[in-house]
Amino acid sequence: MTYVVTESCVKCKYTDCVDVCPVDCFREGPNMLVIDPDECIDCTLCVAECPVEAIFAEDDVPTDQKDFIGLNAELSKAWKPLVERKPAPPDADEWKDVKAKRQLIEK
Repeated sequence: MTYVVTESCVKCKYTDCVDVCPVDCFREGPNMLVIDPDECIDCTLCVAECPVEAIFAEDDVPTDQKDFIGLNAELSKAWKPLVERKPAPPDADEWKDVKAKRQLIEK
């Protein structure tokens, strides 16, 4: 089982999760992060660190977010690894409570 970044991360891109990842499995896109399922070791450390609760175990991804399992796998192959924490976008706090952001994903 791997962990999956879901819709809550879009336009927020907080990187608290990156600090605790022992294997550098996070990949950074223009406006969100994803987890490389081939690198993730299922340690669970990132889940508690995410301020917008965007990270789930693959088996626990909400039904309406299941497509993010494949999206993480796909985008993790195209995006570069992120190995250290970065500041969130300046407007991240404005987006953190917005629910429907899927259409805003920049690939």
